[in-house]
Amino acid sequence: MDFDATATARQALWIGGGQWAGKSTVAVNLTLRHGLTTYLYDRHDARGHDDRRVADRVRRGEPPAGPDPDTTWVRTDPARMAADTLASFPRRFDWVMDDLSALVPGHRMVAEGWGLRPELVAPVVESVRQMVVLVPTAEFRAQQIARLPRARAVPAGVSDPGRALRNRWARDELVADDAAAQAKRLGVRVIRVDGTLGGEELTDVVQEHFAPYL
Repeated sequence: MDFDATATARQALWIGGGQWAGKSTVAVNLTLRHGLTTYLYDRHDARGHDDRRVADRVRRGEPPAGPDPDTTWVRTDPARMAADTLASFPRRFDWVMDDLSALVPGHRMVAEGWGLRPELVAPVVESVRQMVVLVPTAEFRAQQIARLPRARAVPAGVSDPGRALRNRWARDELVADDAAAQAKRLGVRVIRVDGTLGGEELTDVVQEHFAPYL
């Protein structure tokens, strides 16, 4: 049998969207309910992809360590940060596809993460019904920022922690809004997360959407 490097990704269920919208919670809940396998984008991107990121910088003639923290988080603005982040997602998605090509789970996978963009996933899957995009409302985003320590984690080495955090939060909102816009354009379902549903209830909503594939 010929090896198909895209088979796992093509048949996977995908959860994209904004930061702090419950993507990981829903993905893990679905996995435990249905015996799936979960791919956690942030975990791979922050760890397994770092060597690739360094190599990519070197190939482009950039410093291996990347820009200094203040350039990234302080001496910038949210619109520029969002544009840079969006421009980086296609390259990072190639690494996701490479990861998934090495997995043959024998059943469906669910992949979640903010870098799993509708415009990148749609050409891969058999149907756009295999994806949902979770986007927090402004009110729920504020609640999550106040409640979650990781949402208030200050980037290391910055000279102005307050500005760095404000830039990060505003960037994340712009990136989430863009994900929703791209999803609408492509016919991918967008679920606005406002905090009225708990993790299990939100999973119920996503599970109903994915029901034909579970």
